[in-house]
Amino acid sequence: MKTNLKIKVQALGDPTRMAIFERLERGPLPVGEIARGLPVTRSAVSQHLKVLKIVGLVTSQRAANRQIYRINADGVAGLRDYFDQFWRESLQAFKRAAESSLKERP
Repeated sequence: MKTNLKIKVQALGDPTRMAIFERLERGPLPVGEIARGLPVTRSAVSQHLKVLKIVGLVTSQRAANRQIYRINADGVAGLRDYFDQFWRESLQAFKRAAESSLKERP
């Protein structure tokens, strides 16, 4: 796996960052709305968003006096491509194993 992809996967390995990322699936949100209901402070959410932004999974845009965060489609595309390739290769290996097993039967 490419280093950049590994960093993105590691970033999402943190449960709080994953929860933040999942909230952004529904659309762009300001920090306050992202933090609502999470078991961490708004400041901690901002730090997690900073990590997600650094690894390229989210972007932000200033709107009046607040930052609005959204999922970075380009950043997520690399992850999607990796997992698509991973599953293709896994399914092909399973198919080969199944076909080999059928050939070995009497």
